[in-house]
Amino acid sequence: MTNAKNSLARSAGVASAAIFISRITGLVRESVMSFLFGAGSSPVMDAFYLGFRIPNLMRDLFAEGALSSAFVPTFTKYLTTKGKDEARHLYNLVATALMLIVGTLCLLGILFSPQLVEAMASSYHKIPGKFELTVQMTRIMFPFLLLVALAAQAMGVLNACNLFGIPALSSVCFNVGSVVFGVALGKVVFGVEPILGMAWGVVIGGALQLFSQVPSLIREGFRYAPAIDFSHPGLRTILRLMGPAILGNASVQINVFVNSNLATGLLDASGHAMNGPVTWLNNAFRFMQLPLGLFGVAIGSATLPAVSRSAATGNLEEFRHTIRQALSLVMLLTIPSAAGLMVLGRSMIGAVYQHGHFRASDTEQTALALSFYAIGLTGYSAVKILAPAFYALNDARTPMNVSLISIAVNYVTATAMTQYFHLGPAGLALSTSIVALFNFTILLLLLRGRIGGVEGGALALNFAKILAAALAMAAVCWLSSTGVARALGMGFGARLADLAVSIPVGGAVFYAVCAALRVPELQDADRAIVRPLMRRLGLTKKPHVKLPG
Repeated sequence: MTNAKNSLARSAGVASAAIFISRITGLVRESVMSFLFGAGSSPVMDAFYLGFRIPNLMRDLFAEGALSSAFVPTFTKYLTTKGKDEARHLYNLVATALMLIVGTLCLLGILFSPQLVEAMASSYHKIPGKFELTVQMTRIMFPFLLLVALAAQAMGVLNACNLFGIPALSSVCFNVGSVVFGVALGKVVFGVEPILGMAWGVVIGGALQLFSQVPSLIREGFRYAPAIDFSHPGLRTILRLMGPAILGNASVQINVFVNSNLATGLLDASGHAMNGPVTWLNNAFRFMQLPLGLFGVAIGSATLPAVSRSAATGNLEEFRHTIRQALSLVMLLTIPSAAGLMVLGRSMIGAVYQHGHFRASDTEQTALALSFYAIGLTGYSAVKILAPAFYALNDARTPMNVSLISIAVNYVTATAMTQYFHLGPAGLALSTSIVALFNFTILLLLLRGRIGGVEGGALALNFAKILAAALAMAAVCWLSSTGVARALGMGFGARLADLAVSIPVGGAVFYAVCAALRVPELQDADRAIVRPLMRRLGLTKKPHVKLPG
């Protein structure tokens, strides 16, 4: 069991390191765009983000959402029980089906882009040219859906082969490629409307995300060859699982649709339509995606193949332990991250975004939204583990039903936060967090009943210890941040100084409290990640601090 624990932590560590690089390049990409185009001062960024969100929503619905949840467990089962030849044939069948089905969706999306934008943001008609620009960029970026669907399938294949670094790094290719080619095209080809260059950059970045994984696929023996057989049992299983998964993900997209409509219809103090709320929420969620990707997505990616193998061999004891360990790791890493985002969010956003056309008021609004998003970080990350666990058990209906119920939860909370409590964009972020925590709680209770427990006593004890350590860390970070602000003000240099001081001090406090409370996952991460890394760096001769217990 110890080897299995270390294997999960090590796989998550590899994925986490790669995703960290991806998220950093993503922040650089967003910072460049904010510098060039601003947020509240110009309608073009709202138009870009909404134009990108429409194919991106369909990506979550059909590609990385339903496809990944249905494909990875089925492919892992074939690889585990039927061998590589059968798995290779299934890979070719799924890739061909994706090209036919998702390619058709892309063509329909391009054709009906005006209707889609009208449904998402009819209020854009109030600002001259904003609606038309959004439609144009939506059409340009729709092919990104097919590219990222094929990239998601490639990632699933490599993860099933216990390769996590290269697939996670493929997003770096998207981030770097989209901004480099986007800026170049914006200056050379679209001088009058340079934001269109960024839209084409998204498509080029999607192609780079796919083709960066092809060499690894070939090395593992998965060279694409067209194949069509919709009667194949493996493909039929994936399509059967995808049906409820699409409905479940559709509920998530309905929530996004509701929140987007509310965001685009928000009014400022003078009663005019706001310029900026979509961008504020996007930038805030981009910051939350750093720990979400580093920990939630990384641990989820490492957990799904592991629990799929356990389910394929009928080993429920190993299944339960893997889920408990994954959830404990998520709590260990996301609870302090959420506290840090709440306390240090203003300095983080100001340091990254507040340049050029991105103003101090944009920083304040984005930081406020980030604080409310952070409340749901642990729940959001845990769902990345719990929902796919049901797919590994060949049950796609339970996550679907929970997601459908969340539509009502989101509508009630989002409407209340914006129309009755008048919290503006931050209220929509809070609604998102409430829905994430609701989904986490219900899925955990249902999974516990399904598999006969999730080692709940150990999980609750770890949660209490980690929460105590995170509160101590937050208090120290607040004192440190307040002291730096009083001494240096709130300029760019002061924000960098705040982060340079507060983050390591807070991290040291959290580590010390967790070690004193003997949080077991801290020891697992130390054995599986820190010590091997020290050996690779030639640091094993240096004194090593032994954790209590």
